[in-house]
Amino acid sequence: MNLPISSQTPAADAAHDDDSSTQRASLVDHHVGARIRERRTTLGLSQQQLARMIGVTYQQAHKYERGLNRISAGRLFEIATVLDVPISYFFEGLGPGSEAQPVSPRQRMFLELARNFALIDNDKHQEALSQMARALAAQSQAAQRDRDD
Repeated sequence: MNLPISSQTPAADAAHDDDSSTQRASLVDHHVGARIRERRTTLGLSQQQLARMIGVTYQQAHKYERGLNRISAGRLFEIATVLDVPISYFFEGLGPGSEAQPVSPRQRMFLELARNFALIDNDKHQEALSQMARALAAQSQAAQRDRDD
């Protein structure tokens, strides 16, 4: 009877499998944390406010958002309730074989800008801000065309 010979011992193969599953879990933890941060900033909450709402320290909330600490199912349910999203929200965009895509500082800034714009209740101020954005965008496009020429 000829059995395939592994290059490693069974214990080494098992350790390799553990490393692989730990790495996958880590990607999920980072993704879930990034989704928590994204939702928190969209709602205009600070990490301290979120921490108070879920009954943890600011440092623990920070670790959750960075994917440094794994979040229990009960805690994730509590976070989902506070952030008013279904638990599935935290796993959106994370499928088999996909890697977590962190929210860039630029995306975070865009979310903050949109949130703040929506909070302006004066129509004239909103229009002034829109005009300024259009002017800055036109200036950037003109500068880009000059560089391309």
